[in-house]
Amino acid sequence: MAARRSPPRGRERERPLGPAAGNDQVHSWTLLTSHALDTAWRLAKGSVLLAVSFLVAALCYFRRLHVRVGHRLKWWIGYLQRKFKRNLSVEAEVDLLGYCAREWTGDTPRAKLMRKAYEELFWRRHIKCVRQVKRDKYDALRSVLFQIFSQGLSFPSWMKEKDIVKLPEKLLFSQGCNWIQLYSFGPEKYTGSHVFGKLRKCVELLKTQWIDFSAIKDYHRRGSMCNILFSDAILEYKLYEALKFIMLYQVTEVYEQMKMKKVIPSLFRLLFSRETSADPLSFMMNHLNNIGDTCGLEQIDMFILGYALEVKIKVFRLFKFNSRDFEVCYPEEPLRDWPEISLLTEDDLHYHIPIF
Repeated sequence: MAARRSPPRGRERERPLGPAAGNDQVHSWTLLTSHALDTAWRLAKGSVLLAVSFLVAALCYFRRLHVRVGHRLKWWIGYLQRKFKRNLSVEAEVDLLGYCAREWTGDTPRAKLMRKAYEELFWRRHIKCVRQVKRDKYDALRSVLFQIFSQGLSFPSWMKEKDIVKLPEKLLFSQGCNWIQLYSFGPEKYTGSHVFGKLRKCVELLKTQWIDFSAIKDYHRRGSMCNILFSDAILEYKLYEALKFIMLYQVTEVYEQMKMKKVIPSLFRLLFSRETSADPLSFMMNHLNNIGDTCGLEQIDMFILGYALEVKIKVFRLFKFNSRDFEVCYPEEPLRDWPEISLLTEDDLHYHIPIF
């Protein structure tokens, strides 16, 4: 009887195996899932790193491209500005005292003197603005001619009576001045027999421009035309050389009058009393030819320029403040009621245009 109960005991031994098998199955699924997740993560991690690397590379590339394009665009903007910007040789009006404050800082004796001189112009001479003029060896001629054109002053009376375009040939054939071939156009040296044709073109341009500007009645239109003319360096150069020749012609005319014992203005007696300008040839060789090249106008040249153009040139010499030479006129005593133009200078070398 007892031997027959053994089978249930075997079944009792087999019952504990059920939970262990389930644990193994769960564990295997866990391992499989973990392995799958790990594999998926490694694949995803590689893709993410690749994507991040690509994104970083793309960002670096576009940043370099942006910088390069920016530099290139900046260069082109600067080039176009230089290409199309008018290079005005006479700048726009600026406040006089503001200009002084920028140019003359510090406590040096000269800076203090200049500030007092500018204050004198502003408060007592009623000069409120200034136009800066390009600093070169033509700036005195530029300052004078700009004001003649901008104010629409009329042609000088003696120029109305004579055809000034023919003056170069007149000096050669009527007065035998063959030395005119030694005339220098500023930094451009002697041109020999070609000088007459070149001078004729310069004088013709001066005559045409002067007549055109004097015919314009509207002030603002004259100002716009001046801005156009005084941004063309080639035309300016020809006009200034024409003014130089007009000065030479006047010196030659007065010299002929002196030889005939006629009364001449005192400024020309002073001119011919100097060894370096005893006659028109020496005046041209020692003084006039250097204008525009190595030097500008001297005081005696300012007298001749005012006389030739029939204008009274008033100059405020700021470095002579508190002296009798602070305000001078060229010529000192005009022969007639000539129109007046004004300049200011800080050193008798460079000139600017005051605006009342």
